[in-house]
Amino acid sequence: MAALTLRKARAIIRGTLAKGREIGLKPLSVVVLDAGGAVMAFEREDGASPGRFDIARGKAYGAVMLGIPGTAQMQRAEEQAYFMAAMNGAFGGKVVPVPGGVLLRDRKGAVIGAVGVTGDTSQNDVVAALSGIGAAGLTGEA
Repeated sequence: MAALTLRKARAIIRGTLAKGREIGLKPLSVVVLDAGGAVMAFEREDGASPGRFDIARGKAYGAVMLGIPGTAQMQRAEEQAYFMAAMNGAFGGKVVPVPGGVLLRDRKGAVIGAVGVTGDTSQNDVVAALSGIGAAGLTGEA
């Protein structure tokens, strides 16, 4: 399994923010977590509210710790609210089960981390995240 490097994490953030500016999104906040859920890098654009770090981290944390992206987490929460509530409790309330939490995979498909993006609509957050992940030469699962 290829490790996620700080250089790649920063490239993901740069690409994500660039895509957000290109398509006119509201100010974004982006976090990159390693496969163990630790923060590797974070940036918050000017104008983004300070609480966005916790939201971005929660989106990414849920993805990496549960092994399913935010879109699937939201679907699960809609179908089995009790399960996602229990998972959120198990993880100390750190999970934000909505789109914008994207799994990072290496070329062999192994999970090497996750990206969390917040600031615009959840669907637009996903678009920006996938663009940044692709710009860094990795694959994202939203």
